[in-house]
Amino acid sequence: MTSDVSSNPILRTTLLWSGVVTVVLAVAAAIVGGLVAGPDGVWSALSGVILAAVFLGITGASILIANRWFGDPLYIPVFFGIVMGGWILKLIIFIVALIILRGQPWLEGPVFFVAVVVSVLASLAIDVVVLTRMRVPHVSDVSLPTTDPDDDLNRPLDDEKDPDTGKNAAP
Repeated sequence: MTSDVSSNPILRTTLLWSGVVTVVLAVAAAIVGGLVAGPDGVWSALSGVILAAVFLGITGASILIANRWFGDPLYIPVFFGIVMGGWILKLIIFIVALIILRGQPWLEGPVFFVAVVVSVLASLAIDVVVLTRMRVPHVSDVSLPTTDPDDDLNRPLDDEKDPDTGKNAAP
């Protein structure tokens, strides 16, 4: 169950760089938000960056957690259960965030919106850079059969009948 899936290094690298960029964006967004809209702009920008980082981090983290069951017979249901649970968690966080942030006197809508959009675009750029630089084979996490190719050439086809028994000769 602890077999490492080939997507794990990609996800770990993406989460690491996303964390670093989130800190940089939080500082930059707080400065710009403060210049544009004062203290309310700072809090609006920080809220947007943090909310985007939480949403984007939940997906990568849920896949990394689900990949711990790789090789288990129940891997597929566990994987999709955990990832769908992450999506439900994001939906709940989104609804709670909307309820909490709606009508807040300190929330500057345009600053919040720009902070979220810039954070999402930065995350997408990180994903593209990490995926293009990682070296992962086209076919991964697969065990190939260990048969001799010459044995396959001498094996009868599925539709050939054994002349002695009249039954299908294929194993």
